[in-house]
Amino acid sequence: MKTLAEASTALRQALVSSELTQAGLKERAGISQRTLTNVLSGEQDFKLSTLLAVADRLGLEMLLVPKGAAAAFGGSSEVTEPAVKSRVQVAMERVEGRS
Repeated sequence: MKTLAEASTALRQALVSSELTQAGLKERAGISQRTLTNVLSGEQDFKLSTLLAVADRLGLEMLLVPKGAAAAFGGSSEVTEPAVKSRVQVAMERVEGRS
């Protein structure tokens, strides 16, 4: 996964496959409905601890692997530029009027 949208899609798919409802998931993960909605929408950034809590309650494990090894886990083996912009990149784009 390289984007928030991809992570959110995986979480939504796991939720559908599970026996949990959104209400049950938010209770088990200890987060608010608004936070869960944001996580599942893929449109807003969320804290890593929130991602870990939601993934854990859905029976998922987060793995970090070198980009070149991602193909072994169903991802692309192509090494590319980072898909997630840093805060500095976002700020520079705002300053330059590119956002």
